[in-house]
Amino acid sequence: MTLKDLKRFFVGPPLSNKSISREKLPVWKALAIFSSDALSSVAYGPEEMIIMLMAGGALMYTFAVPIGLAIIALVIIVSISYAQVARANPGGGGSYSAAKTNIGEIPALLAAASLLVDYTLTVAVSISAGTDAITSAFPSLLPYHLVIDLGVLFLVLMVINLRGVRESSSVFVFPTYAFVFGIIVTIIVGTVFAIAGKQPAISPSEISGKVAINGFVIFLIMRAFANGSSSMTGIEAISNGVPMFKKPEVKNAQKTTYLLATILVTMLAGIIFLYVHYHFLPEQENTMLSQLAETVFGRGWFYYYVQITTMLILYLAANTAYNGLPPLLALLAKDGYMPRYLSARGDRLSFSGGIIFLSFLAAAFMIVFDGHVDELISLYALGVFISFTIAQTSMVVHWRREKGKKWITSAIINGFGAIITATVVIVIIVAKFMLGAWIVTILIPVIMIWFFTVRKHYENMREQLRLPPQDYVKIKSAPYGENIVVVPVSGVSKVVENTIKYARMISNDVRALYVSVDENSSKEIVEKWKDWNPGIPLVVKYSPYRTVIEPILEYINEIRQKKNPEDFITVLIPEFETKRFWHRSLHNQTSWILRRYLVHEKDVVISVVPFQLKK
Repeated sequence: MTLKDLKRFFVGPPLSNKSISREKLPVWKALAIFSSDALSSVAYGPEEMIIMLMAGGALMYTFAVPIGLAIIALVIIVSISYAQVARANPGGGGSYSAAKTNIGEIPALLAAASLLVDYTLTVAVSISAGTDAITSAFPSLLPYHLVIDLGVLFLVLMVINLRGVRESSSVFVFPTYAFVFGIIVTIIVGTVFAIAGKQPAISPSEISGKVAINGFVIFLIMRAFANGSSSMTGIEAISNGVPMFKKPEVKNAQKTTYLLATILVTMLAGIIFLYVHYHFLPEQENTMLSQLAETVFGRGWFYYYVQITTMLILYLAANTAYNGLPPLLALLAKDGYMPRYLSARGDRLSFSGGIIFLSFLAAAFMIVFDGHVDELISLYALGVFISFTIAQTSMVVHWRREKGKKWITSAIINGFGAIITATVVIVIIVAKFMLGAWIVTILIPVIMIWFFTVRKHYENMREQLRLPPQDYVKIKSAPYGENIVVVPVSGVSKVVENTIKYARMISNDVRALYVSVDENSSKEIVEKWKDWNPGIPLVVKYSPYRTVIEPILEYINEIRQKKNPEDFITVLIPEFETKRFWHRSLHNQTSWILRRYLVHEKDVVISVVPFQLKK
């Protein structure tokens, strides 16, 4: 199987621009694609909130409901605010586009860097949490946690997204709605049992009493709120993908945002209520959602239904990042802040460079933290709340400048949202700094420095490559030089014969160069050359240290010292191309190294003359 066959097997046949894979999405399908991240977070957000509270003892359980209500209120505020972002930015781009248009370059790049970190952690956290769900149901899989994580990342998510959105959208619809159905049924049945008086996991007397409010308790409450806020991630994804909706795009995007908020609030409220009612405690190898499903249904078929659909949506929740980050990277690349190739579409018309970039970055996080959700969650949410704050601030400036219909109401909504999310940013930094948020606070500025470095490189390159109009005439009147061709050879073969034929077509001054590491080899090649007699001289250079590259460079420098200023030196590298892609790793390493060296030489042209092997 060749590399081309392997690529076609995983990615599929190329698509023309006419058969573009970015289909326009109706609301019901867009909800499944864009909401999987936010909806799936109910599987770990409330649990991480309670885990942090339990660090202060069972009495801290009394704060779970107030913190949960605060998070629910935050979901509502941010959802309303992002519906405004979708209206003001119908071209998509979310926080980055809004900030770039309204408040300037640095806030826009801060938003982009924050989203880059957040989207990467979305993939890492979602996949790791999905594996937690399935290992809770099947504990024998626990030793293979990280292997499962990486397999899902590369063999499922990356491959599906490289094939294009049309294929991926069909895959994601069923698990999302199946998960929502399972959670709603669990909440309804669990609430009925709670009303009927089903006993909690631990006695209410164990958590009765008053908690003395002190600095430690306040700090734990802040940490619990910061962990629970991870349920907010993914709300911004809809505003990033407005152009993907069916017409009217903006109204459909807003409708999807409100539907997402409604479902998310319902599930958060129900799950937090049941966790508190049954007083579930954190278990090392069993998630709280698994405990809830087992308490309500026992270890019957519906328990496994909940666990499997939870696993699927958590895995597929990572797709929100694949829908959001590659287009953002493409925008940054077009603006000169990221490598230009990230703005190019692949054979399947997806941003394949961004998809691969995101996959390997997320894999690095999962490997470093060994797929532990509780460790990854400490880095989570900070980036998204920074982008929330920047987006809302940008919208206030937008409404104030535009002053359209009901602009004051819109500005108040976004302004209030900006204040709330900025407060959450401060809370997360303070509460999670020593738990890992310090990594993000360093990483975001480093990414911004990278953006500016890339932009500066492109500007310098553009200035150096720019051809002024006064130079147009110079090229016509410039004196023509000669082309001196050097062909490095390792012996007499069909590959060398093919290269020399081409060399004699482009120049009358062709020289073959052989680097000898011992006298016997040089005598043998000289004799063979004489017998063959191709009509060009053979230059032999002895290398006492058995290196091939340095003698070639020295010979080129000798020619450079003697040639006219207008002359060029062309180095033709004979190279045979293998039929199978894995064979290539066995050959042509010297020619690859030689090209890397010669590319920095002035007035030297490097060209490979391929010779195709049949098998």
